[in-house]
Amino acid sequence: MKLVVFGTGDIARLAHVYFETDSTYDVVAFTVDRAYCDQKRFRDLPLVPFDEVGETYPPQSHAMFIAVSYAQMNKLRAEKYREAKGMGYVLASYVSSKCTFLSEHSVGDNCFILEDNTIQPFVKIGSNVTLWSGNHIGHDATIEDHCFLASQIVVSGRVRIGEYCFIGVNATLRNSIIVAPRTLIGAGAVIMKDTEEGGVYLAPRPTLADKRSDEITL
Repeated sequence: MKLVVFGTGDIARLAHVYFETDSTYDVVAFTVDRAYCDQKRFRDLPLVPFDEVGETYPPQSHAMFIAVSYAQMNKLRAEKYREAKGMGYVLASYVSSKCTFLSEHSVGDNCFILEDNTIQPFVKIGSNVTLWSGNHIGHDATIEDHCFLASQIVVSGRVRIGEYCFIGVNATLRNSIIVAPRTLIGAGAVIMKDTEEGGVYLAPRPTLADKRSDEITL
């Protein structure tokens, strides 16, 4: 099926590559809001204003993918997700062929699940969820809508992650906890109990030692 990608940032560039090389979709154009549409082409494909995209690439014959980051705790991506659905577009999901996907549950729409994720049996993944490369999603875990998980995260079994969460690289979530909606978990954090809605959880930051590196014997 023909696909239009919303965005011109890094995620849009990557989405173009992933969909073209590892899916049945054919990317035919990009779109962004008119205020950011300052050129006519992107990656050698047409770039059209979002308010005009339906005229040239109608939803009856084209799907769309919203390639937007975790900005504003995923709210910007969710806003465009809802707008595109309101225009009648089917929102495509990408699940890498190099992902180990063992759950019997299908992912929602507008998901972006990259290589080397391990998704165990009974996992449920909602809509508009990004799983960057190399995560472990344990059995019976649930990831609700509009979440972004970076790389090398361990989500243990029976964890529930609420809507609009961001989880940074190398975070670890203990089994059977609830990550409340709008939780921000920073890189390297270890979460051992339920979080508070809207809470921010950061790992301790390293300190600069008094010695220089050439004074240390390895």
